[in-house]
Amino acid sequence: MATLPLLRPSCFLPTPTLKPSLPRHTSFLPLKLKNGAVGARLSNSSSPPPTERLISIAAYTLPFFNSLQYGRYLLAQYPKFAVLFDPIVPFLAFYRSIPYASFVAFFALYLGVVRNPTFPRYVRFNAMQAVTLDVLLVIPHLIARIFSPGRGPLMIWSSNAIFVFSILCFLYGVASCVLGRTPYLPFVADAASRQI
Repeated sequence: MATLPLLRPSCFLPTPTLKPSLPRHTSFLPLKLKNGAVGARLSNSSSPPPTERLISIAAYTLPFFNSLQYGRYLLAQYPKFAVLFDPIVPFLAFYRSIPYASFVAFFALYLGVVRNPTFPRYVRFNAMQAVTLDVLLVIPHLIARIFSPGRGPLMIWSSNAIFVFSILCFLYGVASCVLGRTPYLPFVADAASRQI
């Protein structure tokens, strides 16, 4: 009959254990406790490698490309502002020339990156934020299709607000990824973190 491990005298000796797997980019920093003992704490202060940053930046192009349709009124009113978007016109033309490109890119990003456990959490979280933002951009489009409000002042104002919000989210997401930080987009980050 086997004895319980707590009843054996050897249970009080330190036993070698396997180290738990630590997330990538984890380092130990010295920690001084209140009783004077020195321990270690985990630190995620090191930034992600450039490949992870690049994948995260590429994920934010999906909602960016899909949000450009909301900028038609603002870009027509301010043509000097539209000049800033001239360098991406060839990429946008290629993206729009592929049938169902938005649909395919959405599922490729969601199934290929977000639900793929081989990618680190940093990449999956950024991809999930991009997917969630893309879903949120579809809602005003569906409302406009259902009610067909025309070109009234409410339609122009709401399209401009959606466009500015999505451009700011894109710029904040890209800048944070370039710096190696995790961006937390308003209205999106909580939903994205629950899905990871």
